[in-house]
Amino acid sequence: MAMEAYEIENMIKEALPDADVRIEDLRGDGDHYAAIVVSESFRGKTRVVQHQMVYSALKGKMGGDLHALALQTSAPE
Repeated sequence: MAMEAYEIENMIKEALPDADVRIEDLRGDGDHYAAIVVSESFRGKTRVVQHQMVYSALKGKMGGDLHALALQTSAPE
């Protein structure tokens, strides 16, 4: 079952309320997305930890409802 972009955005914002989240459906199939997530809570954390925080926000949907998510994460400049 595919996910809608707004569902991904809402889940990330629920876990990271200050986040600026931009989602793009790469193939128009609801399974392959790119996400840019900017959050102050990423400051001082490694890229791996930042990505883990986003995957955690998706509550196990990665690999199931959500097949692929290309992530770019950062703290605000």
